Amino acid sequence: MYQVVKTVDRILRGRFQDAIACVSATLSSASSLSLLREYCPDEKTTSATTILAPTPLLWTSPVVSSAEFAMMETSIVRVNPEGVKRAADYISRKIVAEQYTPRTWRTQPLHICPPEPYSPSDPLTRQCLNWVFIISALNFSFWSERDGTPERYGVEWRKGWGVEERVVHTGYWSLVAAVNRALGENIPITDPAFYSSESLCPDSLIAYVFRAAAQCREPIPLLQERIAIMREVGSVLCNDFNGSYLGLLESFHSRNFGQGTALDLAQMVTNTFPSFRDEQWLNGRKVFFWKRAQILVAETWAAFYPENPAYLHPIFPNGPAINTLTMFADYRVPQILHHLRILEYPDFLIHKLQAGTYLTPGCREEISLRAASIVAVEKLRNEIIRLRGESHEESGEAGRDDAIDAGQHNEEVSSVLIDFYLWDLAKKIERGEEQIEEMVTSEMVPVHRTRSIWY
Repeated sequence: MYQVVKTVDRILRGRFQDAIACVSATLSSASSLSLLREYCPDEKTTSATTILAPTPLLWTSPVVSSAEFAMMETSIVRVNPEGVKRAADYISRKIVAEQYTPRTWRTQPLHICPPEPYSPSDPLTRQCLNWVFIISALNFSFWSERDGTPERYGVEWRKGWGVEERVVHTGYWSLVAAVNRALGENIPITDPAFYSSESLCPDSLIAYVFRAAAQCREPIPLLQERIAIMREVGSVLCNDFNGSYLGLLESFHSRNFGQGTALDLAQMVTNTFPSFRDEQWLNGRKVFFWKRAQILVAETWAAFYPENPAYLHPIFPNGPAINTLTMFADYRVPQILHHLRILEYPDFLIHKLQAGTYLTPGCREEISLRAASIVAVEKLRNEIIRLRGESHEESGEAGRDDAIDAGQHNEEVSSVLIDFYLWDLAKKIERGEEQIEEMVTSEMVPVHRTRSIWY
């Protein structure tokens, strides 16, 4: 009987993967746990109901399972297992050597850092949260056909807060510089009540905020789409969350009884804001990418990451479970994953990328690139954790405190942190500041060109 039930359970789980993904995308882990405790309390479960009870699959990200499906269905970009192993060793050592942690976020000269210790009543906390939100809402599509020339879109502003020297920032940093410049000009561009209002903040003013440097010959891409997103998210925050990202977080804590995770928050964001709902249909199944929703949560996690990792995270006091988030499927990280020989591209795709061929949003090549990147970084993360586990075992068990430290260290080896590191590495290589000499790499091919609000 046990084997029969076990077999039926395996079949049902295989048949209902799509339903599981939908449930995971709708219910928070706190809500799921509450239902499980109510209807399947431990003291009343039989062996059969224990087998059939929801497993952690219910509370893992639908992004991973749907990415695996999309990679297999498209069968274009592949993950190289040997490349994963070699790169995992290299990246793990670099992260340790460079002391790359979630706190590295605070060292970026253009970031607005929150006050410490955390105080929700401090105006600077609210300002930082609103800044993180609008940056994440508009964090998409910065590639340029004039790449590598002074004519590409860029924003002239200071090199950082408290620095007088001025430079032209390009790519993602042009967005950050434009928002910071506006704040310096006393334009409250991070205030939802301001940017949601066409009277207080007309389209012409938003265009002024994102004005290009004098030598540039192109505007910021998708300006009208960015304006529409600002109106949408600003209105939702004002109507439903007391006009701020802090208000949304307060609602998040209330809905999840203070036990919400990073994935719960990402799901709440995608459920609340259509412009964050980064999803595609492929062969009758929905594929979840959630790039900007996850990066919003990750930036929030990193910005408020405590100085001592043993302290509770103020946004996720019950633990962020940051490992439930994936990498942020864009056009930059796939490029570095291919360079590191983690991803393998077929010749026809390499030719398209080298020729600058435009990939239509939702085409099979674009879906394959994004999906394979998610799968690859998950495998990369697992391999890094395995390597560090072996290293810890070889060094000998040094007691309970070391075991706790190892657990915290593995918690930090998240796909989020790996994505942060890979994105920074790709930009350093692009600027000529770094090159990889410790392992064999592939030629750095251009990023794929897809104009989209999703990334």
